[in-house]
Amino acid sequence: MIANAEVVVEATPEDAFRLFTDEMALWWRRDGRYWNDPERAVSIRLEPGVGGRFLELYEDDESFELGRVTAWEPGERLAVTWVQSDWPTGVDTLVEVTFAAAGGGTRVSVAHSGFEALGEPPRAGYAAGWAELLGWFRDQAAAGRPA
Repeated sequence: MIANAEVVVEATPEDAFRLFTDEMALWWRRDGRYWNDPERAVSIRLEPGVGGRFLELYEDDESFELGRVTAWEPGERLAVTWVQSDWPTGVDTLVEVTFAAAGGGTRVSVAHSGFEALGEPPRAGYAAGWAELLGWFRDQAAAGRPA
């Protein structure tokens, strides 16, 4: 089973990809539900390119590796592995994000799969969580980015 969510933003696919990846810290809000250690977390970062790390950053210069980039196709597709701190060691899932022109904007779609590695179907909360995160992403895209 796959947890899916999507949103349309007023941006080109290339700009939407750039905002999603390079400026993740602007739109990924500091809501405790989406952090492994909400008490220490200060930001989130995705290192560019295949093999780049997806990191939750802490005040003390430490970090938690959420996953690794497995596909990096600017303006088209991003894929990252995904782990959580309370999951068994060596178990991860896959998050694939696609960017497709839609009218005057871009449809950004998330498909989060691989939950069978945890021995369970995706929890209903994953699709709702991605929908909320993509809503924040859409809001940031609409607000524009700082110069």
